[in-house]
Amino acid sequence: MKQQKRVAAIHDISGFGKCSLTVALPILSAAGIETAVIPTAVLSTHTGGFTGYTYRDLTEDIRPIIKHWKSLDIKFDALYSGFLGSFEQIEILSELFDTFKEPDNMILIDPVMADNGELYSIFTHDFAQEMRKLCRKADIIVPNITEASLLVNEPYVNGPYTKEFIGDLLKKLSDLGPEKIVLTGVFFDDNELGAATYDRSTAEISYLLSGKIPGYYHGTGDVFGSALLAALLNGFDLPRAARMAVNFTVASIQRTFEAQTDIRFGVNFEQSIPGFLKELHLSD
Repeated sequence: MKQQKRVAAIHDISGFGKCSLTVALPILSAAGIETAVIPTAVLSTHTGGFTGYTYRDLTEDIRPIIKHWKSLDIKFDALYSGFLGSFEQIEILSELFDTFKEPDNMILIDPVMADNGELYSIFTHDFAQEMRKLCRKADIIVPNITEASLLVNEPYVNGPYTKEFIGDLLKKLSDLGPEKIVLTGVFFDDNELGAATYDRSTAEISYLLSGKIPGYYHGTGDVFGSALLAALLNGFDLPRAARMAVNFTVASIQRTFEAQTDIRFGVNFEQSIPGFLKELHLSD
């Protein structure tokens, strides 16, 4: 029997509204991956569309967790970071990557900080500059178009895009250091939306698109990133893993759209897990 893969997931916990650790943990676990977690903050709800939410910064807890894990000589097949709760956490995450990086494991960073052309209200441009430095340590980064623009220090451009524009952006992101890039929010017309991948070792660009579903759905970036990592750790190459992540995310959005659920609450990824596991060849 193959040895079980192990991931360290470093994200916030939002008590309500499916995103971050409440998405990453079940998706990775369902895919057979042991998932250790470091919460960066605890919120009553996520910040998208809700007001009056509680927020507890857990910055002071992270270094002691790292020290304890190191004392146990724990090894990880992947280190996976998402929403960081404070400016200082970027430096701490850099230390964590230095501590647990191995020649044969991967660092996947989702540089959560912006969307739709705007930084999230709790972040500043200084945060974006420091995130760029952190991404230099990644093997794979998974930004959306807004985050990608901030990382390469270029103005945000509204779509639809051209393949020339996306290809240029992918290569500039790879020049920061990561070997592989997965760019989300890619579309060339009003009918399809999805992701693009770039592998510097082969210079291969792949486009993984699907039909657009009306509406804006919170937490889909976390669904996508977690599914992508699950597929990669189950042995699929980057384009195939990205296609699986697109399929899983779209299926989750479609269920939510058909149910007419409040979009602030997150997407119905739970009932899409069986189909995802079939694609991973983990169930019949």
